[in-house]
Amino acid sequence: MIIDILKTEKSMNDISNNKIYFIVDIRATKPQIREYLEKVFNIKVESIRTHINMRGQKIAIVKLAKDQNAQEILDRLTIG
Repeated sequence: MIIDILKTEKSMNDISNNKIYFIVDIRATKPQIREYLEKVFNIKVESIRTHINMRGQKIAIVKLAKDQNAQEILDRLTIG
């Protein structure tokens, strides 16, 4: 479901807005992405926006709940 974390200048700058960008399976729906993140990574998701980039990858922009810290979660995900 989650293929990778998108590491672009824009996505890294959006961490301050409590957002993490994921490259996800093209067939994944927003509810499936939310459920997966909340169950597997124990992340509280506020909202999800998706789009297909010019490379044909599906990007999920995940806004975390206010009590979550995107930088801490990103650090935890990149280590694990």
